[in-house]
Amino acid sequence: MDRPQQFPFARQSAGHAPLRRPGSIRRTTSIDSDWPAGFGEPWEMVGRARDLLTPLEGEAVEIASGGFQILASPMREIQRIALSPVHPRVQELVGVRAGGSSRRAIADILGDIRGTPAYQVLDDFAGASLVAGWIWSLWRGDWASGPQRGAQQSTAGRKGVMNDICTGFTTGGSAFKADGTPDNINQSFTEVGPLEHPDDAAGWHPLPFQEGPKKRRARRLDLWRENGVIMVDAGFQDSGSNPAGGRTAIHEYRLYAEIDPVTSRLLALQALPLILPYRECPGASVKATRLIGSDVREFRDSVVEALPSTLGCTHLNDVLRALADVPSLALVLP
Repeated sequence: MDRPQQFPFARQSAGHAPLRRPGSIRRTTSIDSDWPAGFGEPWEMVGRARDLLTPLEGEAVEIASGGFQILASPMREIQRIALSPVHPRVQELVGVRAGGSSRRAIADILGDIRGTPAYQVLDDFAGASLVAGWIWSLWRGDWASGPQRGAQQSTAGRKGVMNDICTGFTTGGSAFKADGTPDNINQSFTEVGPLEHPDDAAGWHPLPFQEGPKKRRARRLDLWRENGVIMVDAGFQDSGSNPAGGRTAIHEYRLYAEIDPVTSRLLALQALPLILPYRECPGASVKATRLIGSDVREFRDSVVEALPSTLGCTHLNDVLRALADVPSLALVLP
């Protein structure tokens, strides 16, 4: 299979996570996708999440954890689900399709655990399932026309219509072929290394080794206090195992933010587009600064309102939405 054209933009990974700071909290999440029944069949998604406090002195302490196991249909519907910690209403999510409807259902059914690592990783089911099938592009030449991709495309965007759903899919841009249909082949992607820092074994929750066509969405959120402000350093990556035995990423962002601890308003923001599939994608990072001055506690809803359509990036919006939990996490900081 020929390697797709590589664009000279946004093709540099940040590498492994930074060392944890004394007096900080780190939230890490991951969602691993695997297709035990093969290409185009229902697939298994395993979500893992952990909040780790690194005190000013002494050993790190796990303050919360959570996760899920989901069997998803090719149409991104939840066919089976288990949640940890156990929640009495979680089975009400069976039959829900990923996307805006799944996030609304999660908020309605599991709103009482909002702010926890379990809620965060489950909220990310929508975005992770949208991108998961991409990993087959590294393993099969018929990926773009295969059943897995066709089913996922029909549930993406506006019922499969991708024009102007985000900055990267601006009409007339490099994400489309000459006939106006989405170009699923000529995407840019980059070889990446491990997320775990070699000198910080506890810096991530355990990430299972992947081989074969397996996909992972991973997040890291570090926060600490400095000069009376809550500082945030966040990382995000969509990657998977490749036939050469390494890992390839299609999306990666690094984000820095400063938040007022009293009002929870965003004081400063820098979003770095590191790995993205199309030439237009990095433009969303500049537009994200219009959120400065907003209350981050409302970001799960307000980010999409402030950065709709070609003003935003689906995946950067997800990174920004995760900032909603920073004020509550900061209450545990030294």
